[in-house]
Amino acid sequence: MGIINLRSDTVTKPSEEMRKAMYSAEVGDDVYREDPTVNELQEYAANLLGKEAALFVTSGVMGNQLCLKVLTQPADEVICEKSSHIFNYESGSPAALSGIQLFPIDGINGEMSDTDVIAAIRPTAAYYMPRTKVITIENTHNRASGAIQSIEQIEKLKKVADDHKLKFHLDGARIWNASVASGISVSKYASYFDTVSCCLSKGLGAPVGSIIASDKATIEHAFRIRKSWGGGMRQAGVLAAAGLYALKNNIDRLSEDHEKAKHLAEKINSIKNLKINLSSVKTNILLFEPLNISVEEAIKKSKEKGLLLSLGTATSLRALTHLDVSFEEILLAGNILEEIFG
Repeated sequence: MGIINLRSDTVTKPSEEMRKAMYSAEVGDDVYREDPTVNELQEYAANLLGKEAALFVTSGVMGNQLCLKVLTQPADEVICEKSSHIFNYESGSPAALSGIQLFPIDGINGEMSDTDVIAAIRPTAAYYMPRTKVITIENTHNRASGAIQSIEQIEKLKKVADDHKLKFHLDGARIWNASVASGISVSKYASYFDTVSCCLSKGLGAPVGSIIASDKATIEHAFRIRKSWGGGMRQAGVLAAAGLYALKNNIDRLSEDHEKAKHLAEKINSIKNLKINLSSVKTNILLFEPLNISVEEAIKKSKEKGLLLSLGTATSLRALTHLDVSFEEILLAGNILEEIFG
C-alpha cells in the first residue's frame, strides 16, 4: 500500500474536487482587496466563527502572531500554557515580531486553571515588571494528545480576562476537531475570544493557509501588519478557493479521523511494549510511548516498515489521522506497530 504517513494532518493533499475549485477560482489583487475568492472565504469564515471580520493568512504561525501583535505593545506579556504551540513551536516569534514575552504556566492536559492564571498576572502598580496583556489557550491542544478545552474552563478564563481588563486569544488551529468531537459550534467557542486563529491546512485538507477572525477594527489593523510581514499574496484566490472548499465540505468528515484515531489507540493499547492513555484520545492526535527502545529508534524502525511517525515529546511518539489515510491503512499501521513492539 506504500507509505502510511501519520506524522501530521498537515501532510494532506488537495482532493480532485478541491483542485478543480482552485483551478476555476476567480482571482484579483488581494492587496487591493479585489480578489473575489479571498473576499468570499473571509466573509464565509467570519460568519462561521460569529465574528465581524476575518483575514486569510499564510499559516497558523502567522495567524497567531498577527493576533498577538494587534493585541499588545512592545514589553507586554502573554500568559500561555507551558506546552502550547505558541510557546514551543513558533520560533520565538513573539519576541522577534512584537517585542513581547510569554509567561508559560503548567496545565493539566493543556488546560490552565483560572487560579494559576490569576497568580501569573503582573500587578499593575509594579512599574518594573512587564504588563500582562493577553491570555491565550490552544484548542484542541497538540501536545496534550488533541485534548479539547472545556467550555466551563474557557468561561472561567474569560471572566479572569474581563476582570483584569486583559485580551483573550484562541489558538484554534484544530478548533474544527474540537467542534465536531464536542458538538459545540465553532461560533460558540469563538464567542469568548477577542481574536481567533484557525488552520485550513491541517485536518480540513487545504494546501495552504489559516484564518484569523475578530472585530472589524482589529482585522483592519491585522491587514496592515500582514502586508508589512510580507503576507500580501496578490492573486491568492487559487489558495483561498481550497480553504473555502475545505470549510464547506471537510468539517463534518473530521469525525472519521477521530474514529480512526480511537481504533489505532485501542490497537496500540494492546501492544506489549507501547504505552498510551486511551482516555486522552478525543480527536485525531495520539501520543504514545515506546517502552523498550528510544523514540528516535522507534521512528526509524517504523519508517523502515513504511509507517511514518513523528516526535511527540522527548519520550513519546505522535501519530495523527487525517483524510489521506484510510481505515485499511490504519489497520496496517497497527499491524506494523505490533510487529515492531509486540
